[in-house]
Amino acid sequence: MTTSLFDISGRTALVTGSTRGLGRALATALGAAGASVVIHGRDAAVAAETAAAVADETGATTSSVAFDVTDHAAVERGVAEVIDTLGVPDILVNNAGVQYRSPFAEFPVEEWDRLVAANLDGVFYVSRYVAPGMVERGSGKIINIASVQSLLARQTIAPYSATKGAVAQLTKGMAADLARHDIQVNAISPGYFATEMNRALVDDEQFSSWLTARTPAARWGRFEELNGALLFLASDASSFVSGQNLFVDGGMTAVV
Repeated sequence: MTTSLFDISGRTALVTGSTRGLGRALATALGAAGASVVIHGRDAAVAAETAAAVADETGATTSSVAFDVTDHAAVERGVAEVIDTLGVPDILVNNAGVQYRSPFAEFPVEEWDRLVAANLDGVFYVSRYVAPGMVERGSGKIINIASVQSLLARQTIAPYSATKGAVAQLTKGMAADLARHDIQVNAISPGYFATEMNRALVDDEQFSSWLTARTPAARWGRFEELNGALLFLASDASSFVSGQNLFVDGGMTAVV
């Protein structure tokens, strides 16, 4: 009985920004757990190649879709394509996002616009076009990927922190509207994981030393350590959990 609570076999999951890095790892975990996975990216060929690779790795049924999450018309078309082909996703993981580092007083305005569009607008657009079908069906799981920066801040990434804080609050607002339709909306806030987005930090020996000293677990996170939180929030095990922001950070946000 307990095991069946976490069973997502036969469910369809759309994972945005899943052609590489964290998104690909999340999509792979869902596929390995029995879900049919829709790989998403901006490049159709790369998305299709990734879908084939994830299928080979996990044995899952996979497909792909390509659209720019910052373009609401493109999102509407892309989500409609998924629904027309596979039906309304049972699970939506809003992972697509970007990063840019610069001292605040020198931060380029165009990069602020790009971060807000990718990290916040994209979450709203994709969720907005998936949610009506979930409401009509009376079930669904939406998992937004936030960050420890939804709670904490560091130098040179103030706009990124702002977007992730907004994602955490958007998660609560979505939950307030959608929970009555048996749609659970939650966020996962990863700590520091060795992703491509963090490559400069991973390669920075001084930063890595600071990180291990600052984190109670005393190390970088491993991709597979997000799988438990992901499957919990994607499955019936979290049927009465909504509007929460689950930190997977080795204890970083628990200490000063």
